[in-house]
Order: sequence, then structure tokens, then C-alpha cells
Amino acid sequence: MNLTTTYLGMELTSPVVASPSPLTGRLDSLLRLQEAGAGAVVLPSLFEEEVESEALQLFDRMEAASGIGAEAAGYFPDVDLDHLGLERHLALVEQASDLLDIPVIASLNGRTPGGWVRYAGELQEAGARAIELNTYEVVVDPDLTAADVEERYLRLVDDVRREVDIPVSVKLSPYFTSMAHMARRIVEHGADGLVLFNRFYQPDLDLETLDVTPHLELSTESELRLPLRWTAILRPVLPDTSIGLTSGVHTGRGAAKALLAGADVVMVASELLREGPRRLGEILDELTRWMNEHEYTSVRQLQGSVAGHTAADPSAFERAQYQRVLKSWVS
Repeated sequence: MNLTTTYLGMELTSPVVASPSPLTGRLDSLLRLQEAGAGAVVLPSLFEEEVESEALQLFDRMEAASGIGAEAAGYFPDVDLDHLGLERHLALVEQASDLLDIPVIASLNGRTPGGWVRYAGELQEAGARAIELNTYEVVVDPDLTAADVEERYLRLVDDVRREVDIPVSVKLSPYFTSMAHMARRIVEHGADGLVLFNRFYQPDLDLETLDVTPHLELSTESELRLPLRWTAILRPVLPDTSIGLTSGVHTGRGAAKALLAGADVVMVASELLREGPRRLGEILDELTRWMNEHEYTSVRQLQGSVAGHTAADPSAFERAQYQRVLKSWVS
């Protein structure tokens, strides 16, 4: 069985990629993921806000003590505050790239245009084989139009593309009015691949303290349906663009569905957090068994077999599916 695939121009030994999670933030678990058969790993996102926050905290502490023992001020080393918090992340990229035989993909979540560009360049220099732009944004300004938001995304891709030579993918939200049009424009502006979709975590309310609290829930298999649908729709629209499907892949059968719809790779996090890195190898074994049972000899033979342009009924991925689902309920 040939499990190789191509993603962002890189030849991968398997189509299952470990997506950003605490597991991909530690060297020991990265090694275990590689041993389990991961085709690549995506490191946890570098958040521009965290870098800035750590720099400001250190600056505040130094300022608070600046008037105490003035004669000791000369002992403070020169500190580049712009890079505090960044060095630790760059060290992980560098160490992981040196340690692993599989591609290491860096994930970047910026806040300002300058931050995106600068940190993308730093990640490339640290050894990342590709960069995934994690475009998480909640637009709350009522004066900002949908067109304004889309143009901001496109400028971001333009700016990062000019800064780095390595492949760039964009992890998208599913909430664009015209997803197919936006996806195509992002590719036209230089993205080598798309990751479908970014999984947004919603805040909750604590009824006792009345605080707004973060509440993390791992994905379920039912969440596969949304990225599966859009992977199938976008595959014929963007035939030369890498597509990574993420959210809801928990089994080898789920991975098979993603590949059939046209994904180049399937990205897994929640299932690995529940079961550990070895689960990735089990997913690959399940995928291989399914392929054998259905007489597929390679991942490339499987990919896109049921995409929007090759499915027996392409309309099933569009409005017709909505009608069928409504009629499918049996009490």
C-alpha cells in the first residue's frame, strides 16, 4: 500500500498530519508522532499578542525596580524586548526541524500586518518547511464591511508571500458569504494551500461568578461534515492547490472520507489528545485496511474520487443535500 501524498509541494510518507495542539509543542511527543507514522507536524501557533504581552510584563517589572538601588542599574543586560517570548517558539521550530525527518510546519496567528510579516520571516529562518497562517478573527466593528475584511485577508497573504520563500497555507474560517470565490482569491494572491477549517472556540458564562470563561471542547466526528463538503466543492475549483482537511477526523474511515473528497492530507488533533500519539498509527492502519477492502493501492488513487466533479451526484454537496437531510429523519 502506497500511502505517500504531496502537500504544499512536499512529498509526505503518509496523508495523516498532526495539527497544532499541546502534543506538537513538545519534542518527546513530536518524536512519538513521527514514529506513529505522521506525514508532517504543525507546531502550535505563535500568537503575536503573547509575544507582546511577555515583553510588556518584563518591561513593567524592570521599570518597577528602576528606582531601587540606582548603582545596580548597570548590571541589567541589554534586552531586545521585541523578541521576548518569540525566542522560545523559534527554538522549538529549530529543534524540531533538526530532530525530525518529516516536515515541520509552523503556525502563525498575527494581529498586525507588521507582526505577520516579521514573524513569518523569523519562522522561516528557524527552519520551518512551510507556514500555516491561522486566520482567527472575530470582526465586531459594525463599520467594517465584508469586502473590507476580505481585502485585509488578501493583503495579509500578499505581505507574507513577499517575505518568505517557503510554502504558505491559509487556515480559513467557513463563514465567508462566498467561500469558493474567497478561496480562489486567496490562492490567486499567493497561497499554496488551504486548510479547511479553523475551529473557533466560543466563550462561556459562569453563572456563579458571572465571569466570561474559556471552555475547550474537543471535536466530534460529526464536525467532519462541513470541511468534507467544502473540500469536495473546492477540489475542482482549485485543482492545483493543496487542501488540508481538519476538524472531525477521528478514525481511518474519517480519513478515507476526507481523501475521497479531495484532501491532500487529513489533520488530526482532538483524537490524539484523547488517546495519545500512538492513535495516529492506528488511524493509518484503519485507513490501510479500508483501502485494501475496497481495492485501492495508493492514496493518490483514492484522492478526489468523490469530489464535486467526480461524484455520481455532484448536487448532493450543494442544496440538494439540505433537502435530503430534512427528509431523512425517522422517529
